[in-house]
Amino acid sequence: MSPQQVNQPLPPGYQLENYRIERQLSVGGFSIVYLAYDENDTPVAIKEYLPNSLALRTEGAILPAIADEHRATFSHGMKCFFEEGRALAHLNHVNVVRVINFFRANETVYMVMQYERGRTLQEHIHKHKGEIREIFIRNVFARLLNGLREVHTHKLLHLDIKPANIYLRIDGNPVLLDFGAARQALEGENNGLKPMYTPGYAAPEQYKAPDQLGPWTDIYAVGATMYACLGGTVPQAALDRLEKDRYVPASREWAGKYSKQLLETIDWCLDLDYLERPLSVFALQKVLTEQQHAVHEATWIDSLSQRLRGIIKK
Repeated sequence: MSPQQVNQPLPPGYQLENYRIERQLSVGGFSIVYLAYDENDTPVAIKEYLPNSLALRTEGAILPAIADEHRATFSHGMKCFFEEGRALAHLNHVNVVRVINFFRANETVYMVMQYERGRTLQEHIHKHKGEIREIFIRNVFARLLNGLREVHTHKLLHLDIKPANIYLRIDGNPVLLDFGAARQALEGENNGLKPMYTPGYAAPEQYKAPDQLGPWTDIYAVGATMYACLGGTVPQAALDRLEKDRYVPASREWAGKYSKQLLETIDWCLDLDYLERPLSVFALQKVLTEQQHAVHEATWIDSLSQRLRGIIKK
């Protein structure tokens, strides 16, 4: 099967359990997302597990074709996706997508989420490139980090934070979408699958040291997303930075346009060494919500970082 193959979506009007498929909202290498309506005509978003490197649904088909050599990998990913749905269903936070149901059907798994109206941060960046104000960045990310802190409190990681996975409701409140933890599990199986990370947003440990994943991994992606807000550009991919680091620090690129404190915070998040980043969302929030434009003071998290570095280097 070609990794470039495109899976056909379920047709409009298709009845999936007690949901009626309206149309496809988005498609990626790992899943298809639909707009659907429940029995009360309430709109929902339904995410279907369907990695296009493992399974193929052709025109007119409902069940995907899965080659025998891919079946074990497909099943493992499906189990991770299902467990992710189960874990997310326990989260109820205004800044995290609400999972309201998850079930097996058509030899795969579906995650039903609250449908949000608004637009992605990616669309907002594209429309306002180079004109996004600091107050907007601070407000959006302070609230987004409230949601991410809730995620981390439940021992979950997002692992795919980027502007396309942050939704801005009509009232401007951000929502964290599309978790990548199941993808990460699938890629960790040494099955030859091409990683589905988004270059520029994925932290170096996602490529090189999956045993080092932690809250700091999501914090790298938060820093990259804030960086993208400043100029509409993505930082150099972490994998390339490990080879030859050409990252232009935010504190140099946008000096004078944004506060020194905000720019240095972004650079702090984007350190290649995870022990040099904020190690918790709380540590990052503390700095981000400081309105005075001073370099962040050493906090207990910084001293913890130094102690950990000392332990690891021994």
